[in-house]
Amino acid sequence: MSNTKVDLELDLKGLACPMPVVKVSKGIKEIEVGQVLKAVTTDKGSLTDFPAWAETSGNEILDTQEGDGVFEFYIKRTG
Repeated sequence: MSNTKVDLELDLKGLACPMPVVKVSKGIKEIEVGQVLKAVTTDKGSLTDFPAWAETSGNEILDTQEGDGVFEFYIKRTG
């Protein structure tokens, strides 16, 4: 998803659950509605945690990428 403009990137590698979701929850408030946050994490639990958080918080996960144990989430602030 290299063509997506990222407004804020959070490096969450090495953090264990629930910290990645906590950091994203705080970070999403730092950008405007319609902007995109990129979260990079090594926590495999984020694959289920982030979509659940997005659904309850009203934000949208645009894309998820995985490679070499690193997960990238592109999250659009909609709420």
